[in-house]
Amino acid sequence: MKVKYVLVASLMMLSAASFAQKDELKTLKKLYGKDQLSADDFSNYKANVNKVSAMSGLAEADLVYVNFYKAMLPILELNDAMTKNPNDVQALAKNLSPSNINMMAKALNDVLDFEKKSGKEIYTADIKETIMSFKPMMVQYAYGLNQASKFKESAQIFAAVYNLDKSDPSNLYNASVLAVQAQDYDSALSYYEELKKINYTGEGTMYFATNKANGQEEPFGSDADRKAAIRIGTHEKPRDEKIPSKRGEIYKNYASILLEKGRADEAKRAIAEARALNPDDTDLILAEANLYYEAKDMAMYKKLISEVIAKKPNDPDLYFNLGVVSTNTSEIEDAKKYYEKAIAINPKYFNAYNNLGALYLLGDDKIVKEMNSLGMTPKESKRYDELKAKRQKMFTSAIPYFEKALELEPANEGVKAILLNSYQVLEMDAKYKALKAKK
Repeated sequence: MKVKYVLVASLMMLSAASFAQKDELKTLKKLYGKDQLSADDFSNYKANVNKVSAMSGLAEADLVYVNFYKAMLPILELNDAMTKNPNDVQALAKNLSPSNINMMAKALNDVLDFEKKSGKEIYTADIKETIMSFKPMMVQYAYGLNQASKFKESAQIFAAVYNLDKSDPSNLYNASVLAVQAQDYDSALSYYEELKKINYTGEGTMYFATNKANGQEEPFGSDADRKAAIRIGTHEKPRDEKIPSKRGEIYKNYASILLEKGRADEAKRAIAEARALNPDDTDLILAEANLYYEAKDMAMYKKLISEVIAKKPNDPDLYFNLGVVSTNTSEIEDAKKYYEKAIAINPKYFNAYNNLGALYLLGDDKIVKEMNSLGMTPKESKRYDELKAKRQKMFTSAIPYFEKALELEPANEGVKAILLNSYQVLEMDAKYKALKAKK
């Protein structure tokens, strides 16, 4: 009898708790359904959320909706604040924190999954509308943080927005870029791993619209986001722009971070796996080349760049990069040929002219040092004249490239200083005075 009594008592307690849970959930459902919550409504909403959240033994269905009501509280508070003041930045910062958005992401998606599984849609339409309405605001807030140079915070918001709506992985890509900019490499690594997992390329269309408040054109992750912003009246003048694949950049940055962390084998393996799936993707070949460049394996770098050149023979940047590497490996004549090739493809390639001019002046400091150390003996005077002639020949060869570089970038003070020195060395007084007089 005693055992039966205890069992009955336990059932009575469970039944009472269950009724209590149902009462709180009914209250929350009623409050959530209101178009506008009063101050008392908010207090009541919070009290019921706190009360039911503290209960144990919740059924799956109840727990899903308890978490939903709890996760929606920041959105309800934000909606209330923005109704009173559309420019309430403090309300944005308080309610659209990464933790709040991530809490929303889990709770809302859990409800969507549960209702799909149960076949009974209670909030499915409401959740989709909520995401469509508030996601543009979240994205614009993230962009605002970026413009304020709060790169880590912006990255966290973008990542949270991706968790909320994974149909738009461009937000995760933005998070990865900003995490690198913030030097938050652990987070960047996790973002890149997810981008790799979902095989994100970034190819497609970039959607722009002009912000009515500041007149600045701003990007959107999708056409739906832009339409939502235009619908609520914050943006106008939509414009589309085609964007190329970002796969190579993703793998390059991912491998670079692994290399920085001393995980070179993982970096090489990641690139190799990507190339095996996309053998003709020149962006991936360049990513692999960059990996070997950072690992100081210049021979392999040049081999891979040459492979890309075979596929893209009219890309001046490839030849320029080979010129830089050849310079670093003291293959000066090869470097000159690569820079000349870059210029032949793009006659306005400033850096190629500048670097080529610098190649002809390599070793000038050593020549000057030796000249200054020489005395007045006949042998030393002869050596001095030899070095002077050699130096004049070097500057004569370099000047045309620096003159062209200055023509392309007239305000470049570095090139101007080199030319002034060159004219002095060659005693070209007229050119020296003319350049000196220019402002």
